[in-house]
Amino acid sequence: MNVRRLIAICLVCLSAWAPAAFAQGFAGLGTGSEGFADVVQGRPVTFPDDFGPHPDFRIEWWYVTANLTTSDGQPLGLQWTLFRQATKPGPADEGWSHHEFWMGHAAVTTPTGHRFAEKLARGGTGQAGAKPAPFDAWIDDWQFAKADMTPAAAGDYRLKAGGDDFHYDLMLATSAPPILHGDMGFSRKSAAGHASYYFSVPSFTVTGTVVVDGKTLSVKGTAWLDREWSSQPLSGSQEGWDWFSLHLDGGDKLMLFQLRDRENPPFLSGTWITRDDQTQSLEGVDIRIAPLETVHTAGRDIPVRWSIEIPSKSLKLETSALWPHSWMDTSIAYWEGPITATGSHTATGYLEMTGY
Repeated sequence: MNVRRLIAICLVCLSAWAPAAFAQGFAGLGTGSEGFADVVQGRPVTFPDDFGPHPDFRIEWWYVTANLTTSDGQPLGLQWTLFRQATKPGPADEGWSHHEFWMGHAAVTTPTGHRFAEKLARGGTGQAGAKPAPFDAWIDDWQFAKADMTPAAAGDYRLKAGGDDFHYDLMLATSAPPILHGDMGFSRKSAAGHASYYFSVPSFTVTGTVVVDGKTLSVKGTAWLDREWSSQPLSGSQEGWDWFSLHLDGGDKLMLFQLRDRENPPFLSGTWITRDDQTQSLEGVDIRIAPLETVHTAGRDIPVRWSIEIPSKSLKLETSALWPHSWMDTSIAYWEGPITATGSHTATGYLEMTGY
């Protein structure tokens, strides 16, 4: 890609994304959604269609996190994310007049550092996109795609991305079905009823290679896909969130989040997933989370150690970050990194924190 085209892409994409960081709700996710499709309770989530894009909605993302171990036993985490945002509702124009923008984030975290990269693209050019069957999501040469070319959610996937000082190429496999959060995929995000459609595939097994600073590492472990779309998932007063995914000893899994609000108490929600893929929705009264320790990074204080309690499950944990300074200094900045947990259970997982 020549320099002039790169600059043009960056200017066009940043004009769509950067102002949103200062709009209503975190990253503009609380702004009005007039003309876009609404998230409606009772609308079924279907497969494989909902792995693909939803152009009638304003925003969506495909989000993969992985907890890995190198061949010499060292922990390592990685992230792959693709975002799609529409700047206006209605039919899309062609080429560079297209009203969709795409943004990709990739990262690798080790016990000694955090490396990340970002890509930006305009819709309508073929540079980025997604399709449901066989599933494929990409931006430039970054890709998360079905490797066995079948429409089923279960099966084999390939995940690849890289930056100046890292690269990864992984195979992901699962035999488990997608997990629907909330009420059959209708996931509330505020007491006022803001919501998204939300499902996960939390049970990938991973093998492959990660290159860090020119050194090739063989890795294996587990990965978790989050898939979410909406037109206005937050209220205007919600300033950010703290999101956890955990693989617990014994095979159970846990997803939970709190949305911090400058006018109201935090909104909490989660899903308990048993080892045989049965689910139980968790509401605010079921969840107790609190920050235990902060670090100063990127000019702000970030809570990197947390307590988590689910009394109904006799769960009481304290989490620790693999690298406390895992700041994603991207167009919309946030903290994202692998964590471990100890207490009533042991666990590995991921933590994302926005709005700090």
